[in-house]
Amino acid sequence: MRRHTAFTVSSVVLALAVATACGIEGRADAGPPPQAPTSKETGKQLWHDSTGQPPVNVSVPSQSSLAPLIKQLKPAVVNISSTTVMKNPHRGLRMPNGGGGGDDDENQQLFEKFFGQREMPEELKGTSLGSGFIINDDGYVLTNNHVVKDATDIKVRLSDGREFEAKIVGRDPASDVALIKLQQLKGKLPTVALGDSDALDQGDFVLAIGSPLGFRESVTFGIVSAKDRSLTGGAFDDFLQTDAAINQGNSGGPLFNMKGEVVGINTAIISPQIGSGIGFAVPINMAKQLVPQLLTGKVSRGYLGVAVSELTPDLVQGFGLKEGTKGALVQSVVPKAPADKAGVKPGDVVVAVNGKPVDSPSLLTRTVSSVQPGGKATLTVLRGNEKKDLTITVAQRPDEEALARGELGGGEEGEGGPAAQKPGANDKLGIRIAPVPPQVASELNVQPDQGVLVVAVNPNGPAGSAGVRKNDVILEVNRQPVNKVEQVVGLIQKMKPGQVVVLRVQRGQQASYLPVKLGGEKK
Repeated sequence: MRRHTAFTVSSVVLALAVATACGIEGRADAGPPPQAPTSKETGKQLWHDSTGQPPVNVSVPSQSSLAPLIKQLKPAVVNISSTTVMKNPHRGLRMPNGGGGGDDDENQQLFEKFFGQREMPEELKGTSLGSGFIINDDGYVLTNNHVVKDATDIKVRLSDGREFEAKIVGRDPASDVALIKLQQLKGKLPTVALGDSDALDQGDFVLAIGSPLGFRESVTFGIVSAKDRSLTGGAFDDFLQTDAAINQGNSGGPLFNMKGEVVGINTAIISPQIGSGIGFAVPINMAKQLVPQLLTGKVSRGYLGVAVSELTPDLVQGFGLKEGTKGALVQSVVPKAPADKAGVKPGDVVVAVNGKPVDSPSLLTRTVSSVQPGGKATLTVLRGNEKKDLTITVAQRPDEEALARGELGGGEEGEGGPAAQKPGANDKLGIRIAPVPPQVASELNVQPDQGVLVVAVNPNGPAGSAGVRKNDVILEVNRQPVNKVEQVVGLIQKMKPGQVVVLRVQRGQQASYLPVKLGGEKK
């Protein structure tokens, strides 16, 4: 598909311009992949999983050539062309009659050259190209959402020259996966087997088949460069990275392993202006999780109602956890949400869901999202030195736009009221604190007897370097709630320079834990 998009990768310092090949968005990874559902029309399985052996009549390639494998796989890979028709926002505008010749005549000629008339057209048409692959002989095809998004007309061409119209069955923008179905089938359709993307290792050989830049049935070969890649910082980013060449038009096409099994859906590339040989594919196990819901036309995801962050080594030290502990730190809990009802608390560290280890916030989100709304999930959390299992009834995840509208943390700093300097912890933290004035407590989103107000920050001091800002409210010190300056001073004075203190800080509507390595002279 012909589309260029720039993305900012929030998890790294370097900003990467990503040109989708053509599009974006992860993996819900909880438990074994689902069994293939059956087609309503014929009762056949929607796809067939690999048996662990090469598909029938498919030769595992020798060291000399991939040709035998490609010959068997290529027929099931399709070229997708879509047309999008939209209302022209400038429809009805006319080229004014200049009557003066010169520039007016030239403008009129230019206007008519592009639009073939003096009046702007009612509708604008756009076309795009992409790829896909047939997963069963009822005509179901997997591709990228951005290949068929908003399409009013979809045509699918097979390698044997047959062409079919297709209809969208279901699509999921968050993961960039779509399911379409060929119409008015004639003759038997070739299909491919779906493999296990979780079984891939870095360095495994893979090959991509598709229609890059309109060149049909092109094949490229490479390796799995990495797994679990995030591109946009989105909740469901979980891409396979490959150096098999992927270009515009490869979008939606299959990434195969050497057994001839589909292990990914080719989706995106790093802009050639930035680098080459860096392509990305949606893991096929994620698509397997989604297909049963795509059949219904709607994807629903599980939701806990927590804000989570990385558990950094400083936080591990500050919370007194065992060195090397992995998990997702709960920064805040949405009132009356499933996590709140189950007893999850800010400061808990989620280390497993349904017995499966969780080592990052994104993995927690993807794992929970794969649980159907109304289903049960068991969260294993660390609360101090105690491990707890909490059973949660998962709710339906709100749409991403609604979640974004609710993410109001990190708001602008306001002007604080007058406050006297308080001695004590300043040298170790590099801040001045004061009681929260009752008249501004509501503006700071705290209760009058909750927390202490940061009225000044040394930007180069320990707290400033850790992200503490003026007008933040410190709610906790090392998990102990505070509402008096003397409490903070007393807790900090007990600690030595170089130790890590964990502050829970309220800013806007978001509360977060920040690890601060204490300053001051070591004795």
